[in-house]
Amino acid sequence: MEHLKMLKASVQWLHLKILQNRIISLPLDAMLELKSKKMMENHLKKRWQDLLLNFQICSKNLMNSKMKSEESWGRLVMRYKDTEVGIIPESWEVKQIKEVTEIVTDYVANGSFASLAENVKYKDEPDEAVLIRLVDYNNDFNGKFVFIDSHAYEFLGKSKLFGGEIIISNVGAKVGTVFRCPTLKYKMSLAPNSVMVKFKENDDFYFHWLRGYNGQSMLKSIVTGSAQPKFNKTNFREMLVPVPPVEEQTKIANILNSIDEKIDLNNGINKNLEQQAFAIFNEMFVDSIYGENFVGDILTPNRGKGLLSKDAVPGNVPVVAGGLEPATYHNQSNTVAPVLTISASGANAGYVNLWNIPVWSSDSSFIDTNMTENVYFWYAMLKSRQSEIFDAQTGSAQPHIYPKHIARLPMGNIRPDEINQYTVLVSPLFEAIGANKEENLSLASMRDALLPKLMSGEIDVTNIDL
Repeated sequence: MEHLKMLKASVQWLHLKILQNRIISLPLDAMLELKSKKMMENHLKKRWQDLLLNFQICSKNLMNSKMKSEESWGRLVMRYKDTEVGIIPESWEVKQIKEVTEIVTDYVANGSFASLAENVKYKDEPDEAVLIRLVDYNNDFNGKFVFIDSHAYEFLGKSKLFGGEIIISNVGAKVGTVFRCPTLKYKMSLAPNSVMVKFKENDDFYFHWLRGYNGQSMLKSIVTGSAQPKFNKTNFREMLVPVPPVEEQTKIANILNSIDEKIDLNNGINKNLEQQAFAIFNEMFVDSIYGENFVGDILTPNRGKGLLSKDAVPGNVPVVAGGLEPATYHNQSNTVAPVLTISASGANAGYVNLWNIPVWSSDSSFIDTNMTENVYFWYAMLKSRQSEIFDAQTGSAQPHIYPKHIARLPMGNIRPDEINQYTVLVSPLFEAIGANKEENLSLASMRDALLPKLMSGEIDVTNIDL
């Protein structure tokens, strides 16, 4: 009963969050663009209402069944077995990847290294198809893409992608990263250093399993090499996985998919809201973004304070260094939200990001609410000039962007009252973005708590009618 109470409570929480509607004043075109997302949200709401009802019925049946036999009510007492993939229900099987998949392929399945080099040429300009890489996933598939022509696309026929396929990086520091192929406006093909897999029954179930603790542990068990970690296709095909009955696979996948869909919906809404904020910025300041003045005439970012990962005290505060994601987490911040950060070193030096929560600025510079009430204006100003900031990097072996580089950016003569007006206009948009990000953190935490319990059978879904 405890596992049902946990899952029911999680569903009730998510259901209530979905029912909450935020009223935001947006231009008509923004509302029209959000219409399809609202329809999807209503669909998710209905799914969670049905799921909650089924939990209630299931819980009632289980309570009533205490006075009845196992034979009359089905499997009430879960029995487990210890296997190579962890403890799982007795009704689940363990098989090799090759026994439960239709396709396991990679880039080199298309020919020898010599033939690949002869027939496949990479291009920076748009062409027939995009090579889907781990770096594209890390960039949220927003570019900059690598393209191939029609001849190369057909030559790579064994690794064509159509959207939704499970992709696993099999070479490099991020070996074992699992993601789904997106749906792009271009044709797509699998890039080197990754494996694509398609399962016979339920891709969604195994996508979640491979991302979970046991799946990642199994992937690590087939990795070889220290300087350049990797695993090969043959060892992956022989890797063991749990095989629940198909109906249970579907139920588990549906529960986890519903959470992911809500996260994706929030991300889509946030993208739209930010586009509106930038549209307002461009409308107000189109003639004054550039000029004879400098950013430093008004404001210069502060430098962060270095904090090594080994010195961080475990906590929930992101430590912003040179990467796109937090370097680690700490128990205190050195900024006040909202705050924008500018990565200082490394390949991503100059990357501008906005945080709705306090962060520890480490190998980065920042502009926070203690420095100005117009953080959103400066975020729009700097983010709209992201390419220009990247181009200002100094140093070859280790690129850098310092506060002085930001201060030297030219800008026009923008009056303080115009900046304040922009802040007033867009604050509701950015506050809604922040609320959605916070909700996504809660949703991800819920999903990550449920994932191992569902994937090990600890939460029994057999009596839940989805």
